[in-house]
Amino acid sequence: MTYTFASATILLLLITDPFGNIPIFANALKNVAPARRTRVILREILIAFAVLLAFMFVGDRFLRIMNLSDLSLQIAGGVVLFLIALRMIFPPATGEVQEMTGEPLIVPLAIPAIAGPSAMATVMLLVSQQPERRLEWMAALTVTMLVGAVVLLLAERIQRVLGSRVVVAIERLMGLILVAVAVEMLLRGIKVFIGQIG
Repeated sequence: MTYTFASATILLLLITDPFGNIPIFANALKNVAPARRTRVILREILIAFAVLLAFMFVGDRFLRIMNLSDLSLQIAGGVVLFLIALRMIFPPATGEVQEMTGEPLIVPLAIPAIAGPSAMATVMLLVSQQPERRLEWMAALTVTMLVGAVVLLLAERIQRVLGSRVVVAIERLMGLILVAVAVEMLLRGIKVFIGQIG
């Protein structure tokens, strides 16, 4: 599956799901002093960015060490994206993060809220399919993190202006688009697999 800079950015935005992370961040930062929240959000975004960048650079080596093909990664990525998308459309009743007593660090905000397994698999997939465009994928990831940071920094204002129902509706719409992307990845992967054994 060939991606452009724009489609890769949109895919990463759908997977990192900044609107879906609003309630997770709000819950995790409930006991953090308001003056510290901006710093904590930016720190967690930077940690997630560093983790995903690391997967961009070492992901192909990891695939070789584990003797995994690009095709298996694409099919597995499609399955994971499909499951993530279903959770976005039909969130579990107990989907809220357990209330934290201290300031969160890395878990659960940077990982897995932003840099979850699906995001890691996606950046590895992008680089494994077109390694010569690594700088382009880095730029797409940078834009994704910037958009995510803006959304999360303005989370309280967004919830107040749009209302929780609109935020949930946006997340469900993103989930629906992500289902279509996941199905497309699966269909292309299966088509290539059938072509190889045929």
